[in-house]
Amino acid sequence: MAEKEIFQKMIDEAMAAQRADIEVIKEKRGGEFVISDALPYVNAVKGMKAGPGQSPEVISLHVDSVVAHFEILRDLTKTIRPEDDPYVEHYQTPPVYEILLEEDPNFKEAVDKFIDQLKKERALIQREAIRRYGGWYGPIASVSFATEPGGTASVVNKILLKTDIDPIYKQTILAAKSWGMLTSYGFGAAFIDAIKAGKTAEEATEEEIKTLEKVYTTPVEAQAELMDAAGMISFDCREYMKRYKERMRGTVKKALDAGVNPANIVVVPAYCVGDVGHHISQSMFNTAKDDVVMAVMEATTDSLENTLRAGLREGVYKSEWDVLRASRCTGAPVAYMLEKDGFTVPMIVDLLVKRFYHYTQYPEKTLVGELHNVDFLDMLVRGWHILRNKGEVIPGLKVDLSPVDANEVLKNPQRYAYPGCAITVRLSALMRLADFPCLLTSEPVTATLCTNIVALHPKDPIAPVKIYKLPLHEEIFSTVLLGLRKQEWAKYI
Repeated sequence: MAEKEIFQKMIDEAMAAQRADIEVIKEKRGGEFVISDALPYVNAVKGMKAGPGQSPEVISLHVDSVVAHFEILRDLTKTIRPEDDPYVEHYQTPPVYEILLEEDPNFKEAVDKFIDQLKKERALIQREAIRRYGGWYGPIASVSFATEPGGTASVVNKILLKTDIDPIYKQTILAAKSWGMLTSYGFGAAFIDAIKAGKTAEEATEEEIKTLEKVYTTPVEAQAELMDAAGMISFDCREYMKRYKERMRGTVKKALDAGVNPANIVVVPAYCVGDVGHHISQSMFNTAKDDVVMAVMEATTDSLENTLRAGLREGVYKSEWDVLRASRCTGAPVAYMLEKDGFTVPMIVDLLVKRFYHYTQYPEKTLVGELHNVDFLDMLVRGWHILRNKGEVIPGLKVDLSPVDANEVLKNPQRYAYPGCAITVRLSALMRLADFPCLLTSEPVTATLCTNIVALHPKDPIAPVKIYKLPLHEEIFSTVLLGLRKQEWAKYI
C-alpha cells in the first residue's frame, strides 16, 4: 500500500508542476512576462511533502530552492529578457557547492587534489577540446545529464578516475556538473574562444584549465564572470547568489546532518527552479504565441498524464523507477505527430545531424547551440522505439495517443496554413520546439520525479545518469561518428 501511495504522490506532484506551467503559458502567451507569472508553479511545488519512507530533508532542498529562487528574483527584477533566461538554472549549484566546501574541510581538500590532477591532464584536455571544436563527436548536449562522449561530465569523469580521493567526493564533483549546474560553463568553450582569437592550441589549453579550476574552486565568482562576458543585464546575479546562499545554508546543513549524499545535495536544488524565469518566461510566451506550438505542448501533456495515471490504475509499476521510465513516454505522441505529416524519426535525425555538420563552419555557432536539438532527438528516438514496440513505454503500459487525435488544432492543420497545402504545419511547430523542448521532455516532471526518488534513496547519487547514450542512436545511424559501435564507444566516455 505504501508503494502505491508513493507512486500516486509522485504522479500528482509531477503533473501539478507540469500543469501549472502549461496553464500559465496558455493564458499569458503573446503577452509580457513578469516574475510573478510563475507563482502557480511555485505554489504547486509548495505542495510537495515527504511521503512514507522519504527524506524530508531532500524534499526541502527542492521546495526551499524554488521558493528562494522565486522570491529573490521577484525582489531583484520585474522581468527577465529572453537572452538572459537560459541562465536562471545556473545560479543555485555554485552557492550550494560553496556551502559544502565551507562546511566540510575534507571536501575542499578533495577538490584541491582533483584540480592538481586536472592540471596534469593537459593532453587529455587538449585532445577533447580539439574534438569538440571540430565536431568530432557530432551533435552532443555538452552539459548533458549523462556521461556522453565529449560532454563535460565525461571529461571530468576521466580525470576523477585518476584522482585519489574518497568516492563520495568523486560523486559530488561529478554530479555538480551534470544535473547540478555548476556555472553555465561547458567544457571546451574557453579553448575554442582562445583558438578563434588566434592563440595556439597550447595557450588555449592553458585557458581551458584556468577556467575549469575557477568553476570547481570559486564557482560563484566564476558564474558571475561568465555572466559579465555574456552581457547578462536582467538582474544582479552576484546579489542573487549571495542571497540564495544565505537562504539555503540551513537547508543544506540539515541535509548533510541527515546523511544525504552531497552528490544529491548539489543536484536537487538546481534542476527544479528553471520554470521560474525560463520555462515560464518571455521566450516561452513568444514561442507559444503560435497556436500549433501551444497545441503540441498541450496534447503531449495530456498524453503524458493519461499514460502515467493508467499505469497506476492498471498496477504496472513495480518500483518508483518504473514511474520515472513511464514519464519518458512523451516521445511517442511527438513521433506520432510527425507521422501525421508524413515524416519519420530517422528523417528528422538525418536532417538535424546534417545541419550540425554543415553548421560547424559558421563562426557564430556556439558550443551548446545544439543542446536542445539533442534533447529533442533523444526524445524522438525513444518515441520511435515505443511506437515500434506495441506502443508500450514499459511492459504492460501503452502510451495514450488519443489526445493528439482529439486536439482541435492538431487535427485541423488546414486552419493554420494555405488550406489546400497544409502538409507540414505540425512539423514546422515541432521544429520550433526542437530548440525549446523543455515541456515536452518534460523537465518539471523529471525534476519532480527524481527528487521523489532521491528522497527514497538519499545516500545513492542519482546523477549523472548511468546509461549508454549515443549522440545519435546507433540503430538509426550506425556508421556516423566513425562507425563506432556500443562496446567501442564506451572508451570515449
